[in-house]
Amino acid sequence: MAYHLKEFDNQTIEAFAPAEKIGLVASVNPDGLPHITLITSIGAAGPKQVVLGEFCKGNSKSHIQKNPKIGFLVLTMDRKMWRGHAKWTHFRKEGPEYEIYNDQPMFRYNAYLGINTVHYLDLIDAQGPDGLPLPKIIFSALMTKIAKGGVASESRDRILTSFGEDLFNRLDALKFIAYIREDGYPEIVPLLQCQAADSRRLAFSTMAYKEELQKIPPGQTVAVFGLTMKMEDVMVRGTFREVARSRGIQTATVDIRWVYNSMPPCHGQIYPPVKLEPVTEWGDF
Repeated sequence: MAYHLKEFDNQTIEAFAPAEKIGLVASVNPDGLPHITLITSIGAAGPKQVVLGEFCKGNSKSHIQKNPKIGFLVLTMDRKMWRGHAKWTHFRKEGPEYEIYNDQPMFRYNAYLGINTVHYLDLIDAQGPDGLPLPKIIFSALMTKIAKGGVASESRDRILTSFGEDLFNRLDALKFIAYIREDGYPEIVPLLQCQAADSRRLAFSTMAYKEELQKIPPGQTVAVFGLTMKMEDVMVRGTFREVARSRGIQTATVDIRWVYNSMPPCHGQIYPPVKLEPVTEWGDF
């Protein structure tokens, strides 16, 4: 993926403005691993500045303050997509962007959640608007459906719950993969053809976005984010396996090692299971 833009034009700034869009931010956690978060409040405060409105406390806001490099993806309602990279600089709890966010109907009339913090990032590069290659995606999804049975893990010990496995197997769900590039910036690649071979492994034909998927080093830890149009989502992290043939189809896999629920109100790790402990400190307050 070549990122030719060094600043946003007016068309992009206007396209980022509505709250009704898909906005993804890929960050780097303290262990140097990729993390993907749905942040529909992503916007452009100017030609060279990305903003994120925080209304729910999740891991991504903490990650970007420790490692400021991010990748982002914006998909608008008319299926136009922008991707790029940015670097976190600071946050504010007041100011013009704060006022603009909280004047939007989604937050202005929300009795429980409003934007409490605005994060500012310097734009590094971007590309778009790009359309989705729907014929390739549809054909790739059908090829994945045929191939995935040949790469199942054959283990009966579940990692994904039935909900998570069903979500990844929905052909109308959106999926994306992220990995860390050599320069330390996360890269997001659409992966709509991705499906669950079983509860421990994801599989996908590489026909759609083939050149970008080939850049992911085999053995690297990747994050895969699945999302329905009802805003149900799940994120997994696992090991990317080298592309090979399954039932005659070029197929890549991700062996799942970690599962995360990013849906409010309770973000948190699902797998490996976390032992419940009594709350004795309230650091965020």
